[in-house]
Amino acid sequence: MNKFAHIDSRGSPGMVDVSRKAATTRRAEARCVIELPPATLAQLRLDGWRVGKGPVFDTAIIAATQAVKRTHELIPFCHPLPVESCVISIDELGDAGLSIGCVVVSHARTGVEMEALMGVTVAALTIYDMCKSMGHGMRIGDVRVVSKSGGTHDFEGVA
Repeated sequence: MNKFAHIDSRGSPGMVDVSRKAATTRRAEARCVIELPPATLAQLRLDGWRVGKGPVFDTAIIAATQAVKRTHELIPFCHPLPVESCVISIDELGDAGLSIGCVVVSHARTGVEMEALMGVTVAALTIYDMCKSMGHGMRIGDVRVVSKSGGTHDFEGVA
């Protein structure tokens, strides 16, 4: 059975000590999907992806970037990291909805997977919030880390 990194020898939770680790360039990419009803997608396309609250994609990108930078404030044992790059992408999936991606890069002693996951989920939540007046038939899912590099355990999954 794997040992949980955030549990010490006494069984108490705490932040992992990364002070002895070398700072390296860490990169992580996460993705998620937000499904929107076809009628909602059609209306959004017709309106140029703008709703009463403003431009949907631009607002989601700004919210996601803010969330990435504040991950350590929301996830208890995440280390504050210097976010050196944060790229959010939002792509249409035909009539199925949207695919949201987030790539985060930092030169640090620990990885940035949580920051990338925070980015995609907050972007999806922002889209939901901006579009809920058109109906609540949206669904956020398939949240995952696609890849990570720069630490002891690199990972390359399926996009």
